[in-house]
Amino acid sequence: MSDCVFCLIRDGRAPVSLVHSDALVLAFMDLNPVTPGHVLVVPREHVVGLGDVDDEVGARMWRVARRVGTALRGGAVRCEGVNLFLADGEAAGQEVFHAHLHVFPRFVGDGFSLRGVWEEADRAVLDDHAERLRALVGQDGG
Repeated sequence: MSDCVFCLIRDGRAPVSLVHSDALVLAFMDLNPVTPGHVLVVPREHVVGLGDVDDEVGARMWRVARRVGTALRGGAVRCEGVNLFLADGEAAGQEVFHAHLHVFPRFVGDGFSLRGVWEEADRAVLDDHAERLRALVGQDGG
C-alpha cells in the first residue's frame, strides 16, 4: 500500500526510530506516544486487522511485544507497568489500517485510561456468548 505509513517505514521511505527488525515484524517508537517509550510492533506484510494476521506473525508480534515490555520494565524509560493494546477496526479506535500492537509504559498519573461501563454480566448471557464463540473459534482447526 503506497500510502500506508507503516509500509513506508518498512520500505525505508519514512523516518523511523527502530527498536527491532526481523523477517516478520518491525518494532519502532510511536511518533505520537501515549507515554515516553511507546513502541509499535507491526507485521512487515500489509494486513489491516487482527483477523488478517496469521498465527506465525501474531506469535512473533506477541513475542517481540513481550520482550519490549520486559525492556521497558527493566528501566529503559520511566515505567511502573506496561499496557499492550491492539485496536481492530475504526469503532475500536484503529487509526492506521495496518495491524499493529502498542506497547507502552505506564506510571501513576500518566493520564491514560480506558473508560467503560464495568458491570457484572448475567451468567446466562455469558454462557450464551461463550457457546457462540466456541463454535466460531474452533472452526479453523487451530
